[in-house]
Amino acid sequence: MQIEFYKYQGTGNDFVMIDNRSNFFPKEDIQLIERLCDRRFGIGADGLILLENDSETDFRMVYYNSDGNESSMCGNGGRCLVAFANQLGVINDKATFIATDGLHHASVGNDAIVSLQMIDVEEVQKHDSHTFLNTGSPHHVQIVENLQQYNVKENGAAIRYGALYGEKGSNINFVKKIDDDTFSLRTYERGVEDETLACGTGATAVAIAMNAIGQTDKTSINLNVEGGKLVVSFDKLGENFSNVFLTGPAKFVFKGTIEI
Repeated sequence: MQIEFYKYQGTGNDFVMIDNRSNFFPKEDIQLIERLCDRRFGIGADGLILLENDSETDFRMVYYNSDGNESSMCGNGGRCLVAFANQLGVINDKATFIATDGLHHASVGNDAIVSLQMIDVEEVQKHDSHTFLNTGSPHHVQIVENLQQYNVKENGAAIRYGALYGEKGSNINFVKKIDDDTFSLRTYERGVEDETLACGTGATAVAIAMNAIGQTDKTSINLNVEGGKLVVSFDKLGENFSNVFLTGPAKFVFKGTIEI
């Protein structure tokens, strides 16, 4: 069987997009999804996303990591899926959709800029060496020196597979402060099991964590990721973070067909 796919990227975080509104895709085939995401034997991507019908919103997002397993929320993937839905004519400039972590609102602006509302964050766990929070996916946030020379894959894997997070693990973010409203980060992604050029839920986690631990009092924060720039904004009331938005580019790369 041949399937049509679209390729999108958001600050270098890349995804295979499939219009599955007719429910043709074999979602239980983990090996197929892994092969489609493989950069040598498939299309190549950090993850695969299905756009599906939903009775109460514009569409449903079903997200798989590149290891073939269905995963928790992906922020850049969500932004790219909104751009994909716009390209298909499913939405115009605004969208509501359902994902594994609940309801999301989004808007599409000029120059392929997509702004996506993330979940509220009510708990930030502060530790001496790191911060932990869930922004739709679990994230470990740790400030390091020499970020550009830091061995993200080795150190990220050690924490991800270590005793701290157990069998489920966590995404691992290493951060450097640039100024009061700008931070640089590099992320080791669970499920990809490697550093990615960007992670949307990770950028969101870093922005909130840096505010929560007093590294900044800003509520709109610029994030330098390896694949470009993202902006995270939020409202803060006490220890609660609401109206959280992740904003950045979401760009169509190419489309094609592949035999499965």
